[in-house]
Amino acid sequence: MRANKKAGKLTGLSEKSSDIILVILCTIILLIVAYPLYYVLIASVSNPYDVYAGKTFFLPSQFTLDGYKSVFADPNILLGIFNSFKYTIIGTAFSVVVLYLAAYPLSVRDLPGRKFLSIFFIITMYFGGGMVPTYLVVKQTGLINSMWALFLPGGVAVGNMIIVRNFFENSIPKEMIEAANIDGASKWTTFIKIVVPLSRSIMAVMVVFSMVAYWNDWFTAMIYLPSPNKAPLPLVLRNILIKSSASASQASTISGGFAELNKMTEMIKFSSIIIAALPMLVIYPFVQKYFEKGFMAGAVKG
Repeated sequence: MRANKKAGKLTGLSEKSSDIILVILCTIILLIVAYPLYYVLIASVSNPYDVYAGKTFFLPSQFTLDGYKSVFADPNILLGIFNSFKYTIIGTAFSVVVLYLAAYPLSVRDLPGRKFLSIFFIITMYFGGGMVPTYLVVKQTGLINSMWALFLPGGVAVGNMIIVRNFFENSIPKEMIEAANIDGASKWTTFIKIVVPLSRSIMAVMVVFSMVAYWNDWFTAMIYLPSPNKAPLPLVLRNILIKSSASASQASTISGGFAELNKMTEMIKFSSIIIAALPMLVIYPFVQKYFEKGFMAGAVKG
């Protein structure tokens, strides 16, 4: 009995020690991952000269909001924010619906041609036509300067579709689907009333993936949306930064002008990063609990 008690104490002490070690390791990893973003945040409200001199490490130095004032002084910034929210909401809804409509049939093991269709989708992950052929297709279909050019060419993210398909195969009880079929429910009714409600966790994962992708996408908009009033926020911020950098270069011939404009360019750079990242950082905590559960379930090999 004494031996068992001692063993229990030793075991408890060992588990406690391992928990402490894990907490310390996780804290260190968190600091390593989170500090760069925190550094950008404090740098965006600090004097750039102090940032370069290494005086800004944990707290802002010579607190200032001039960088944010310069960004929001641009007349296109509010329109860019509106466009980004619009493209993100519409694009996310479109992508999630298309993913579900593609993944659910492929999760049915007796689907005719299932293997061929799966291989067809997977091939597109590794081979593509390239930028020029894609642009010509988008142009011929009349999508240039249309927001649908941001969604239709890459509407199905095959990697995400495979995750959703695996979730359907491993996490949706087959008995419920069979019972619905016996009760006379059509495949569409089964999909809407059983599959979709039971897959909210993986849906949250796909929503986060799609939102982040559409929110940060500026290159596609730069190619297909030449109209300035249709530019999303990342593209607007890029244009502001380019203008600021060009102004700083042109001011090199002016006494004292280069230093001040270069200072403002650096402040705009840091401020733009925070403005672009803030919405996703605010939204993510609300879906985090679904994100972890859905991603782990969808990652199981079917």
